[in-house]
Parts: sequence; structure tokens; C-alpha cells
Amino acid sequence: MSARWRSGNRVRLLENGEAYFPAVFEAIRAARREVIIETFIVFEDKVGLALQAELVAAARRGVEVDVLVDGFGSCDLTPAFCGPLAEAGVRLRSFDPASRILGVRLNVLRRMHRKIVVVDGSTAFVGGINFSADHLGDYGPEAKQDWAVELQGPIVDDIHRYVVAAIRPRRADLEAAAAASTSSPAGPAEALLLVRDNHRHRADIERHYRAAIRSARKQVLIANAYFFPGYRLLRELRRAAQRGVEVHLILQGEPDMPIVKKAAELLYDHLQRDGVQVHEYCKRPLHGKVAVIDDEWSTVGSSNLDPLSLSLNLEANVVIRDRAFADCLRGRLRHLIDHECQAARVPRPSRWSFWPQLRSALVFHFLRRFSTWAGYLPRHAPRLEASHAAPGSTCEAAEARRGGSEALDSPRGC
Repeated sequence: MSARWRSGNRVRLLENGEAYFPAVFEAIRAARREVIIETFIVFEDKVGLALQAELVAAARRGVEVDVLVDGFGSCDLTPAFCGPLAEAGVRLRSFDPASRILGVRLNVLRRMHRKIVVVDGSTAFVGGINFSADHLGDYGPEAKQDWAVELQGPIVDDIHRYVVAAIRPRRADLEAAAAASTSSPAGPAEALLLVRDNHRHRADIERHYRAAIRSARKQVLIANAYFFPGYRLLRELRRAAQRGVEVHLILQGEPDMPIVKKAAELLYDHLQRDGVQVHEYCKRPLHGKVAVIDDEWSTVGSSNLDPLSLSLNLEANVVIRDRAFADCLRGRLRHLIDHECQAARVPRPSRWSFWPQLRSALVFHFLRRFSTWAGYLPRHAPRLEASHAAPGSTCEAAEARRGGSEALDSPRGC
């Protein structure tokens, strides 16, 4: 897939599950031909069960429904969940499933981390929100803060072709998706679909981040849950601040995994010395992956700025050029900074302490080379397997798809 800017799009920001789930479910209820979902996580909670009900109803009225979940993120789906989907005709597939060993999931690397929904080839949703109740405020202190976008217009054609190639890579399906790519202009925004895979698009998302930061003249505003980017992206952030750009990072202050905050803190001193302002979001765990740069450029998607997302996982972001959308997203992020964040403070070490200097040197050299080292981590051809629910069993891998990972990593198919 060659990323191309598409003009004439309508883009709507959706914040948290309170906005995202009703919008997706309404689109599924209105579907007449096709629903395709790719998601890292589906849990059997009130959100997952609501999704199940909507998909079953859509399939029973003749809508073609495909769902791809990740074999690590959604490994515990039961027959009670899978069975009704299969009976209604929903094609539920799992990306690279693997059995637990001594109760531990070991298939942690190179996951399908995208969150995409496409309905009738005319409406798409892209973002960081999974189908789980922890994206709703009533979940409690562990509820996640996140964003997604609803899209209509020519960009949906690109998204539709991409997910069809990943989930149904038969020639007839690809030709049908290409023939259906006739969306009319729906709004003023330009949009670009960016993906990261382990084949031809290994650094597209990071490269566009770096280019946008490099061209920034006024402000860079990034909210990212898992922040430990490569050396080159850090260098662009520092250079932007040095030339007078206002650079703000919103990172986790109440992390869902403590190691995430510890890793990010290793970078604070380097960034703050050059004028980068680091804010810790403390109301609840931050799960977002969004950014606004200057007056028009913004991005929303599934890609964190950490080694897993930038070097291993399959990710998808939408980049948007539209002043009104950028103003909307910027306003939401400024609200977080002003009302729900605290300035990050790292205690200054004694000048006689050698450990901070050694630690900084180790982090520096790791970040310079981590994208190269990632290529040596375990690699195999992931399986895309159909799931079914035999009585008394868990969702089992049943139908191995031909071709390994090619169709999952790029739209070329098998």
C-alpha cells in the first residue's frame, strides 16, 4: 500500500468509550452490506457482549461480518461468546494465537495492535480504543483515557482496501474492494492512512511524526501512553524546542503498568534540559496515541511511541490536515494539561553520583540502535486462524489461512 493524501473527508473526534462505542454500534446497526473489525482486544464484559449482539443482529439480516482479534490481546474468548457469532455467520479470526505455557502467554512480540472498523465501505473508525469496559468512565479509577476518529470520504476507500487485503486476501475480494472505492467528498479535511508492518512499512508512522516535528514552527503537542521512542524522534523533539517551538508531552502519571512510567522518566532530564515540557496525566491511565502540530497537522491511531509499536507490532494511524479538527483535538489536550495533569519533576541527582551519567549513556545507545536490534527478535510467519466454539472448549484455532504473514503486513495478499 502506498500512502496517499486524500482530500474531501469528514472527520469527527471521539473521546473515550462514551463517544466511541455508541458511534460504532449505530454504524453497525445501519450496515446493509459489510462490517469489518480489526481490534487488539475484545473482552467478554458489557462492551464485548454489546458488540457481540450488534454483530449477530447484523449477520442475521444478511450483512457480511468479519472480525479479526489478536491472539495475545483476546486470548480468553469462550464458547459462550464465539458460538453465537459463528452460528449467525460472523467470521471470527484470531491473529497468531498460541497456547499458554504454565499459565503464561509467551506470544507477546509482533502483535496485531490495530483498531479499525469499516462499515459498508463508507464509514471508518480508527484509533486506540479496544472493545472493553475499561474505556468507560464508570469502570472506575482504572478507566482509560483515549481517542478515535470517525471518517467519511475518499480516505475510507484506502482503509477499506487495506482491511480487506488483510482479512480476506482472495483476488475476488480485492477486486471487489477496489471496485467499491468510489466514496464521494464528505468534508474539508485531507487525510492519510499510515500503517506499520514487518514487511514494507516498518517505519512509516515514525517517519511522518519526525517530518511533522521537523517542520513545526509554533507548537508540538503529543499525548502518548507508552513513550520510549527512538533516538531520531527524541532528537527532533529536542531540536524543535531549541529553535523556539513550544513542545508539550502528555504522558502517563497513573500508569496501568508501572514500568511504563519508569521507562519514560529516564528521558525526562534530556528533554526538559532543551525546553520540552513534560506533563503527567494523573486522573486515570492514559491510553491515547494522538498529536497536534501547528495549525493543521494531527494524528490519531493505535501506535504508541515505544519499541513495540515502532518496531514490532502491526499498527494503523490516520494523519489529518484540517484546521478545525486540529483545533478540536488541541482543545481537548489543553484541557487535560490545564486541569488533569501535573508537571513532571525528576529529582536532580548529586553531581558526585556516577549512576545517572552511566544510565543516561546506556539509554542513549539503546535508543540509537533499538530499531536495528528489533529485527533480531523472534520472527515467524504469524497465523490468521478462524475461531469456532466447540461445546466445552475455548475458542480454538480451526482453519489455518494460506500464505503466512504477507497479507497481514501488506495488501498484496498471498
